Amino acid sequence: MRVVLLGPPGAGKGTQAQIIAGELGVPAISTGDIFRANVSGQTELGRKAKVFMDAGDLVPDEITVAMVKDRLAEADAAGGFLLDGFPRTISQAEQLRESLTELGHGLDRVLELVVDEEELVRRLSGRRMLVDGQMVQRDDDKPETVRHRLKVYREQTAPLSGFYEDEGLLARIDAIGAVEEVTARALAALGADRAQPSAD
Repeated sequence: MRVVLLGPPGAGKGTQAQIIAGELGVPAISTGDIFRANVSGQTELGRKAKVFMDAGDLVPDEITVAMVKDRLAEADAAGGFLLDGFPRTISQAEQLRESLTELGHGLDRVLELVVDEEELVRRLSGRRMLVDGQMVQRDDDKPETVRHRLKVYREQTAPLSGFYEDEGLLARIDAIGAVEEVTARALAALGADRAQPSAD
């Protein structure tokens, strides 16, 4: 099973990626992990990416896509994978399709976690972390920052929803509710249903 997981910041992608991948028996692959592995491993792509990262710039698509393609070619991904955080743009989605075709594969499903924007602001701006014995709010979790992050997502990444819907791959998942309930909905959309949690 080859799956892409979409969703805005605060939708619970990281949590669901790990659980769903575990249920499917495939690796959960995030671009963050791929970047860290390449940079710490000082691969050629990692060294190229680090130049942009150190300057605070976005890493160009050709480097990101090449890293993802290398990761998908590894042995543990031969039987499937769950991609979290990639693609972020339609250009990346088109390049991913080409890369998978070269590897002799295609995507099976794209899951989009759907959450109301006000709920996302509430979730993200409610997060706290411990600093010097006090619970404080991260700068990027302030409500105005959260709204900006969601605006960037709407402009850059949300169009992927239509792209994958046109390809007949998209399943929208209601991501409100307990983690187990959201997981059950996602697995049902993948045809990998497990017992639904009881309603009580």
